[in-house]
Amino acid sequence: MNDISFIFAIMRTFRSRLIASALAVSVTALGIVPASAEPTDALSVFLQQNGWSLPHDSTPVERTPPAHSSLVVHAMGFVGVPYQLGGSSFEEGFDCSGFVQAAFQQSMGIRLPRRVVEQAQATQPIQRQELQPGDLVFFNTLGPRYSHVGIYVGGGRFIHSPRSGANVRLENMRTQYWTSRYTGARRVTPNDVVASAQMP
Repeated sequence: MNDISFIFAIMRTFRSRLIASALAVSVTALGIVPASAEPTDALSVFLQQNGWSLPHDSTPVERTPPAHSSLVVHAMGFVGVPYQLGGSSFEEGFDCSGFVQAAFQQSMGIRLPRRVVEQAQATQPIQRQELQPGDLVFFNTLGPRYSHVGIYVGGGRFIHSPRSGANVRLENMRTQYWTSRYTGARRVTPNDVVASAQMP
């Protein structure tokens, strides 16, 4: 490992641990849940401002399945990494499908296909009301039905690598922009793990 790769590895580990620690303050089983009271410390304020906790009077939402706990935390560790068309690593940056592929591969050992449409074809369709953290959400941003993908994290939010000039970030999929472009949700199942392992 050269010096640059070593530095990036340290940065990624630090970022993941920092966010994981932050999530633990207001996240139960990595589901985004209401804080018990108004934030009174800097960390709680930071989490709420960035959408990683909900106000105390918000309605509780779904919990993350245990198998996807590490996936959600790992994906959060990439927040701030720049978009790069064709990119699939922390060092070079990510496009949307490269980000999803890397998150699953590195956190769960699941090798999903590289392209957005292939990721849709390799996973199981679910209804929007069935969404759980770790599921994939798809959007039509360029014309094709499946032209953009992100990872659902709970509370109506997803994490993704959006476009050139932007960074990996959390997004509210209930906004008009994303609602009008939403084309479906899909789930990675054990069968997908078997199928992906057989890919060249």
